[in-house]
Amino acid sequence: MASIDQQPAGRPDSGLSFIPVAWLVIVMGLSAYGLIANWRLIGDFSLPENAFLLVYGGLTGGVITILWGLYLLGLAFNRSARFPRHYTIWQIAIIVWLVLRQAYVSYAFVFSVEALGFTVAEIAIGLLCIYLLRNGSGSETVYANPETERPPVLVSILAALLGILVGGAIGACGGFFAGSLIADLTHMSCFEGACGFFAAFVGLGGLIVGAIAGGIFAIWRVNRRKPARAR
Repeated sequence: MASIDQQPAGRPDSGLSFIPVAWLVIVMGLSAYGLIANWRLIGDFSLPENAFLLVYGGLTGGVITILWGLYLLGLAFNRSARFPRHYTIWQIAIIVWLVLRQAYVSYAFVFSVEALGFTVAEIAIGLLCIYLLRNGSGSETVYANPETERPPVLVSILAALLGILVGGAIGACGGFFAGSLIADLTHMSCFEGACGFFAAFVGLGGLIVGAIAGGIFAIWRVNRRKPARAR
């Protein structure tokens, strides 16, 4: 008797095709951290021209990366057959951005071996993810859903945005409370606001973790498989 869930013939997936999804989440997290860290520089017209271009270019790239990444996460949680191709396009765009950013930083600022090393590592991981999703790798046995029984991708994106807002707010409040509690328990000095800065730093970390976790949970929640009803 034929199985109801037919999968395309080919080499079985080894689980490595989930690495690109994990890397996608990490890149989105790094972009979110960059947005939060540089948000205070918006409207600062005292910045030198080269720094101004770098900051605003990074903010724009971060917003695009996160929004595009939410769309890709929707495809991934849907197990959409479109995910490998769309992810590859996204990853190529990220690699091009990394190369351009590194070239601009090396030209307009001081060349840094450490920064170059991080860029090379990010590019190498991106190329590995593209390789893992290539045709014939077995990823087509995982990402094979024609999306006829799942919510539209737009629903996943809206749910993710709501999850990011709620998760970020909860994470920030929880992180700030935890930071304040740790500062009190360790009798941290409040000279020049040291204890307050520590609590704010922990709150910032909680915001980032909460936003990412909230977005992922929201996408999983709206795309989770419902148990089949017995006929």
